Amino acid sequence: MLLDTASLYFRAYYGVPDSITAPDGTPVNAVRGLLDFISRLAEEYRPTHLACCWDNDWRPQWRVDLIPSYKAHRVEYVVPGGPDVEVVPDPLEAQIPVIVDVLDAFGIAIVGADGYEADDVIGTLATGAGMPVEIVTGDRDLFQLVDDAAGVRVLYTARGVGRHERVTEQVVRDKYGVEAHQYADFATLRGDTSDGLPGVAGVGEKTAATLLGRFGSVAALREAALDPEADLAPGPRRKLLDAAEYLEVAPTVVAVARDLDLDDPDLRLPRTPVDPEALQALAAKWGLSSPIARLVETLTDLHA
Repeated sequence: MLLDTASLYFRAYYGVPDSITAPDGTPVNAVRGLLDFISRLAEEYRPTHLACCWDNDWRPQWRVDLIPSYKAHRVEYVVPGGPDVEVVPDPLEAQIPVIVDVLDAFGIAIVGADGYEADDVIGTLATGAGMPVEIVTGDRDLFQLVDDAAGVRVLYTARGVGRHERVTEQVVRDKYGVEAHQYADFATLRGDTSDGLPGVAGVGEKTAATLLGRFGSVAALREAALDPEADLAPGPRRKLLDAAEYLEVAPTVVAVARDLDLDDPDLRLPRTPVDPEALQALAAKWGLSSPIARLVETLTDLHA
C-alpha cells in the first residue's frame, strides 16, 4: 500500500474538526485523521508492506522549467535560491513534524526523493513491486499507473477515504474512454487547472479521448499533425499545431517517474511500534492516545 501522504493529511485537516486539539490547545486534527485513515485502510486491505510517500519537492524545478505555470497558483512565496513554498494553512504546517515523529515511532516507512514529488516515489515503488499494489490518493494523475496485469490499482479518495473508489483499467476506460496507460497523454491534452497545466486549447475530455482512440499517443498525434497525408481533420490539426511547444514538453511533466534511486527502503509493516516509549510520549503530549492505540491494535491484528 502506497500512500500519497500529503493528499491524505490535507484531507484530514479539512475533514476532521479543528476542535481536536492537544492538551495545550494545539490543533492535531490532521495527525489524528491521518492515523485513522491508515488504520481504516490497513484493516480493510491488510497490506504486508506500506509506505508513506513524501513530497521532498512538491514543485520540482525541472518540471517548472518545462512548464512555468506548473502548480504556480499554489505558490505562497519564493525563497531566493531555494524551493518555492506551498500555500499550507499554519495550523496544518505545525502538525507535519508531529506526523513525521509519530510515523517514525511506529516504524512506518516515510519515502521521499530530493527533486521529486510523492507521485514519482509512488510510480517507482509501484513499478516492478512484485506484489499487488494499492495506491491511495485523491490525485487522478496516478491513474496512469493502474495496471491490472501487474495488480496495481488506485484507491481514489476524492469522495473521502471511507467512500474511496477502487480504480482498475476498466474504471479508467468507462470514465474517460482511454486506456490507463494513455491517461498521462489524456491529461496532457485535456489540461489540469489544479496543476496549472493549460492543455491544448479547444480540446476537452471527449476530443482528447477520441484522438487517443484513433492515434494512440500524443507522440503519434504530433506526427499526424505535421503530416499533410494523415487522416486528421483541419480543426484538431490546427489546435495541435498551435500547441506544438506545449506538447513537446508536457508529456515529460505529466508522466510519473518510475526509475528513481530510492535505496531499497524497508516497507514491511511492523508487528509492534519500533519505539514504544517515544510513541507513548507523543500520545501523551499531543492527546493522540486513541488513534495511536487503534493503529497499534491494527498492526497486531495484521500479524495475528
